[in-house]
Amino acid sequence: MNVTPIAFESMGVRSMATLVEADGKKVFIDPSAALGPSRFGLPPARQELNALEAAKNRIHDVALGSDVLVVTHYHYDHHDPDETFYKGKTVLAKDVASSINFSQRGRGKYFKEQVEGVCELRFADCKTFKFGGLTINFSPPFPHGPEGTKLGFVLMCLIDDGEKRFVFGSDVQGPISDEATEWVLECKPDIIVMDGPPTYLLGHVFSLGDFVEAGKNILRIIDETGGELILDHHLLRDLGYREKLRGVYDTGRVKSAAEYAGMQNVLLEAGRKALWKGVVPNYSMVPLRKGVKYE
Repeated sequence: MNVTPIAFESMGVRSMATLVEADGKKVFIDPSAALGPSRFGLPPARQELNALEAAKNRIHDVALGSDVLVVTHYHYDHHDPDETFYKGKTVLAKDVASSINFSQRGRGKYFKEQVEGVCELRFADCKTFKFGGLTINFSPPFPHGPEGTKLGFVLMCLIDDGEKRFVFGSDVQGPISDEATEWVLECKPDIIVMDGPPTYLLGHVFSLGDFVEAGKNILRIIDETGGELILDHHLLRDLGYREKLRGVYDTGRVKSAAEYAGMQNVLLEAGRKALWKGVVPNYSMVPLRKGVKYE
C-alpha cells in the first residue's frame, strides 16, 4: 500500500486530498481544495491563489488516473461538484438524504445531480465495498467536530489490502468524540490521516474542553495503534500548532502531510498577515480569482 498526500494545509491550501494505491487500484479520497475566505480580516493572498490553482491541477490529474473517488462530506475543500473527472469512475460518497445538515444536504443534492449520470455513484454510510483484494469500509456518520455542531456529519473510512490498513479520519476535528476515536482504534490502522483540532478557533467556536478531549484522543490513537499518524488540515491553520499540542508532538510519532511526503511545510493561510504585508499592502485592490470556491 502506498499513501500519497496530494493537497493539504501544510502544502498551502485547505484540503485533505489523499491518494491510496493498493492491490492494483487507485483510491482518491476527497479530491478537492479550497481557501479560507477570510483570516485576520484579510482575503486570500496571491500566493494562496497560486497554490490553489496548482493544487486543483494536481488533483484533476490524479483523479483522472484513479479508479475510485471518495467524498466524505460536502464542504468545498473536500468535494468539487463542477469538476469533470468523475466520468467513468466509481464514486463512494456521503449519503445526501440522512445524517446531514441543511447546507450539506443542498450541496450534496447538487453534487448528485451533476455526477450520477456520468459515474457509478454509491452512497457509502456504514457500508463496505470490495474491489478485488481491496476492501473499503466506511464509518457511520460522525459529527464534524463536537457533538451538536451545526457543521453536520462526515464519514471516515478504512482501506485494507490484506497487508496494511489505512484510516482516513476526515473532519472529526481531533477526533473530539470518544465514539469516533473508538472507531479508529477498532480499525487497527497502520497509517492514519487525521485533521486535528481547529486551534485557530480556540475560544470562539471551539472550546477549551473540546481541545483537551481532542488532545487526549490523539494520544490514545498514537499509543494504542502504533501506526504512523499524519496530522494536518484544521490544525495547521495555526502557526502555533506544535506548541499548543506539545504533548502530541513530543511523542515524535506525528508528521504533517508535507513532512510525510518529504517536503517542507508551507502554511500559507496561517501566515496570511505576513503574506499581505510583504506582497500587496493594499489588499483590497487585489481581485479574487473568478471561480474560486471557499469552504
